[in-house]
Amino acid sequence: MSEAVQAPPGLRARATARLTDAGFAAGWRAVRMLPEPAARGLFDRAGRFAAGREGSGVRQLRANLRVVTGGRLPEAELADLTARALQSYARYWQEAFRLPTLSSERIVGGTEAVGLEHLVRARGEGRGLVMVLPHSGNWDTAGVWFVDWLDGPFMTVAERLKPESLYRRFLAYRESLGFRVVPLTGGPRPSTEVLREWLADGGVTCLLVDRNLGSGGVPVSFFGRQATMPGGAALLAAQTGAALVPTVCQFTGRGWRLCFSPEVPVDGPGRLKDRVATAMQAVADAFATSIAAQPEDWHMLGRIWADVPPDPVQDSP
Repeated sequence: MSEAVQAPPGLRARATARLTDAGFAAGWRAVRMLPEPAARGLFDRAGRFAAGREGSGVRQLRANLRVVTGGRLPEAELADLTARALQSYARYWQEAFRLPTLSSERIVGGTEAVGLEHLVRARGEGRGLVMVLPHSGNWDTAGVWFVDWLDGPFMTVAERLKPESLYRRFLAYRESLGFRVVPLTGGPRPSTEVLREWLADGGVTCLLVDRNLGSGGVPVSFFGRQATMPGGAALLAAQTGAALVPTVCQFTGRGWRLCFSPEVPVDGPGRLKDRVATAMQAVADAFATSIAAQPEDWHMLGRIWADVPPDPVQDSP
């Protein structure tokens, strides 16, 4: 009996990458063709289904939400919160696939902005803005609202996805919404250099900072536990005079909410390193307040705290 011939690893990887990109492309096309109620129902059921699969991301999300709720919820209530969080995450993807079909007028009209005066004050002073966000709600619809409010683009950074074709697909998608996107790595110039010039000229940037993907990071206390967050946003604000504003996106029934916290100061006496650390702690505190108010919209399926691993697999009832 002859042995099966296996494709070389590089060829298999390229084939997998093509399938991944093709899957996203097909999803974008198919979901846009569905009536909105059907799309909502489909993704809502998908979120519930994922909650019952006990994958590592689901179990990490449940462990994270246990920290957010202070360990006070009975396990049945925590399981229900986790399911609602996965439905919220599924809603994000449903809206992401359908967003090019939604008018900016609908998004702007359906968005509630809380604390907008903090942005108005900084813009009135002619300063740039460094908006820092957690992975909560729908940051893409928030971006559409923000482009309308600014009457112009803002700049953000994108992690380089694999395959490259998928990264380019997401890049084109976000640029079609009015965002200016620079790659985190692999660009013609370092992303921090591009952002610094943009902010020094009075521009605005939006950065996700609730999870530190690189080495280092700034130690913070987040929901009473030690975590790290990237300090680049606070450093950029300190270097350019831009206002550092924590922002949390949330879902409402059929719309969206943006919660803007007061500006976090980064100037003053003391070493720059210490001022950045103090500022990021204030950012973590602002995030915690808004996330605790609506924890189901915090889509954090990754590990945040070193001492909080994924929950063990639960037996089916």
